[in-house]
Amino acid sequence: MLIRHQDIVIRNAEAADCEQLAKWWNDGRVMAHAGFPLGLGTTAEKIAKEIATDSDDTVRRLVIEYKGRLIGETNYRNKGSGTAEIGIKICEPAYQEKGLGRVILSLLIWELFDRGCAKILLDTNLRNTRAQHVYEMLGFRKLRINKDSWRDQLGAWQSSVDYELVPEDFRNFADAAGKEII
Repeated sequence: MLIRHQDIVIRNAEAADCEQLAKWWNDGRVMAHAGFPLGLGTTAEKIAKEIATDSDDTVRRLVIEYKGRLIGETNYRNKGSGTAEIGIKICEPAYQEKGLGRVILSLLIWELFDRGCAKILLDTNLRNTRAQHVYEMLGFRKLRINKDSWRDQLGAWQSSVDYELVPEDFRNFADAAGKEII
């Protein structure tokens, strides 16, 4: 997948991105909201092996560039029956809380619906209220709260929120005129 929109590029992760992905995924500050306050403890080599098996039919890891700089990553999993599950991280703090997340998600969601998805799922930590606000702005409907459903790396109980989006509820924050899919 390759999406260009103004200063934003969303593209398939490549071997050349793996060092940066490993840096982010091993940083507890970046990964704490996902339950990994100590980071993932992974390597660029392991990530390269994983992305080499990506396909549009199964899972696709993508990187996000803004003004030519890697700032985060997103992904989607094809769950079958017209359903995709997505995730996103704006990993560089200087680019958080700037409205980029809702535009980037809009571009990804728009493309997935354009490819025939009928439903998009995601989940987030209950404490991640910033993300919940963005998801709800985009039209995601809260399905359930999973109270104390898992423990993070430090043993602390965590709760999550499950969301669902269908095309008729989608509120797009990307300008249609500037979208280019390659």
